[in-house]
Amino acid sequence: MTLSLRANDIFSDSEKVYAQALERLEYGDIRDAAEKAWCAAKRATDALILSRTGEEPRSSGKTLQELRKLRRTDSAFLALENRYSICASVLHGACFYDGNCEPEDILIQDIQAVRQYIQEARDLAAKVDY
Repeated sequence: MTLSLRANDIFSDSEKVYAQALERLEYGDIRDAAEKAWCAAKRATDALILSRTGEEPRSSGKTLQELRKLRRTDSAFLALENRYSICASVLHGACFYDGNCEPEDILIQDIQAVRQYIQEARDLAAKVDY
């Protein structure tokens, strides 16, 4: 099964933004790295949802809503939903918006975990049967 061109483009964008997150981390800008990692996770989730439903979510709330609906089709989505929520609340909300980026070593682990998140979203997207 091949992903639609649009889903592939979104996954590619996700990977580019994640690379930027790692660059920001190297420069010691953990707050910007957290926001870019969150963005990468959201983009990967949007690509997954597009591949599964044919519709691209237009907001973070819609992304979460659609991801929760996908739990009905495959239990693998529960773990992904939980990790998406961590990205949204910790990377995006607490660190980026509130400036609460402590403990830093744990936050760095959360940023680095987005690489695996993107791959798992790709793998789930590739499981779609048409």
